[in-house]
Amino acid sequence: MEITNKSQDLKLFGLPWDQGRWLLIPLGMSVLLCLGTVYAWSIFRKPLEADLNIGATESLLPYTIALVFFAVTMPVAGFYIPKIGTRKMTVIGGVIVGLGYILSSFAGNIFAMTLTYGAIAGTGVGITYGVPMAVVARWFPDKKGLAVGLTIIGFGLSPLITAPLGRNLIDGYGVRSTLLILGIGFTAIILASATVLKMPPKDWYFSEKSSAKPTSKTAEIYPANMLRTRSFYALWICYTIGTFVGLSAIGISSPVGQEIIKIDPVLAASSVSLFALFNGTSRPLFGWLSDRFPPKLVAIFSYVLILIGCILMLNAGEGQVASYLIAFCLFWFCLGGWLAIAPTATLRFFNPDNYAENYGIVFTAYGVGALLGTLIAGRIRDWFGSYTYAFYPMAFLAILGIIIATFFLKPDRVISE
Repeated sequence: MEITNKSQDLKLFGLPWDQGRWLLIPLGMSVLLCLGTVYAWSIFRKPLEADLNIGATESLLPYTIALVFFAVTMPVAGFYIPKIGTRKMTVIGGVIVGLGYILSSFAGNIFAMTLTYGAIAGTGVGITYGVPMAVVARWFPDKKGLAVGLTIIGFGLSPLITAPLGRNLIDGYGVRSTLLILGIGFTAIILASATVLKMPPKDWYFSEKSSAKPTSKTAEIYPANMLRTRSFYALWICYTIGTFVGLSAIGISSPVGQEIIKIDPVLAASSVSLFALFNGTSRPLFGWLSDRFPPKLVAIFSYVLILIGCILMLNAGEGQVASYLIAFCLFWFCLGGWLAIAPTATLRFFNPDNYAENYGIVFTAYGVGALLGTLIAGRIRDWFGSYTYAFYPMAFLAILGIIIATFFLKPDRVISE
């Protein structure tokens, strides 16, 4: 791998670039750790239900709206990262996230809470989410999958850290003060990280002969033309399937354990922590795999795991705790995997200089998967009286994903002008 003279002289945190760049990963993880607290919304629900005198359905509204705004604003923000810059974008997103939490501490009803936490904080999450990934992707052209996978651990494992912290704060200071404390803390952490989250100079890293530079014609496609490629649609559909199954599983993890397996509600709730661990640790693993193998092989591997999980649950019954735990560990594992596969495949298929814009477009698949996954699993339970029937469409989609990945998830060789 041939390095340019410009790269040899480049310093980061006072260290040679190839050493200093590793410090960007924990910084990015800390930002995503703050953002991932959105997944720990359950700790606020019961206290808010009592404080605002609302039911369980209403208390879910801020979380649902937060996910929607996250999924909508992240693709839009991707187009402004190159224009505004990573530091300013991180500052803007961090301030909006913190403002959403702080204003939520003063919300007097569920509609105000939905606006402050759901719309405002969710928008801040969407604006900030792509920045650490874009930064490490540019600094690690030779290990992009591993670097992105390690960085987004922060988002996946956030509930394991922020949920206990939030519960302790709620017990000590109350739910409103907790929202205020978290808002101030998140703003401070994100703004501090913003000062050092910067892109490397353009074309800094390798000479023209470097094997790490994109070589396929598809890699030269800019966002305006990306929608004309077969590889984009294959990646988008595969990503939608992965997030649909994963987010469906997240939404029904505890109810399935209680209704089908008949396990204790406390065990069903605590098992979610185990699932979250698999969700977080799968990201660097799948990122590492995506660096070493074609994306289609990694995608097929994830779908095979999903299919195994579906078969286990379709044959599970009362008392089969092991089948339940293994299946849902696989579902959560693969969801985390797709959050590493998709950005790495985007880097491999398309021009990495336009990664923020490209992945913003690809990320719309997450929004579609989240919306459909959270709605359809509950509907199936209402229609058929059991969550068991939800695993049939999941298995079908896994098989469909294997077919699409096998034949279409690869760089386009010819570009229509």
